[in-house]
Amino acid sequence: MAPLETDNTPAWLSREELDSARERLPILYVDAVPVRVDERGAVAAVGLLLRANTEGEIQRELVSGRVMYHERVRDALLRHLEKDLGPMALPAVPTSPVPFTVAEYFPTPGVTPFHDPRQHAVSLAFVVPVTGDCAPQQDALDLAWLTPDEALAPGVLAEMDRGHGVLLRQALAHLGHPV
Repeated sequence: MAPLETDNTPAWLSREELDSARERLPILYVDAVPVRVDERGAVAAVGLLLRANTEGEIQRELVSGRVMYHERVRDALLRHLEKDLGPMALPAVPTSPVPFTVAEYFPTPGVTPFHDPRQHAVSLAFVVPVTGDCAPQQDALDLAWLTPDEALAPGVLAEMDRGHGVLLRQALAHLGHPV
């Protein structure tokens, strides 16, 4: 049986339809923490994107994006990793991906550590090893590979918005790194 095809057109919903859905329903997302691992499988580096937010502030972020209608979570992960890290990133998404946590983003600050002023979103968060050449794509300004200790530095975490710093800490704790 052939895999289901997804409609990967950017306007799968009009702006008005998406805004209406965001007002009524939680939207499913994926978050990915790209990592480089050493020969023993231990995390050697964490990839953090640098982006300008809507206010023009420069911030660090994880790979993140919506799961489209009729799209498998695995395919959404691959699509967003390629969109942000480039087609040669070579992510190693498992055949049956299992998130390390589920993050609930609320439009109201303070309900959870995760905030998205546009919507209530539920995100499945994954750690994804990448082995290829990565280059920031789309609206990403840069991609920095930091050691886990560098990534957990207070100054770096302070540059992360919407709860991505919390997700990064959870990801590294999940992998056994002291946080």
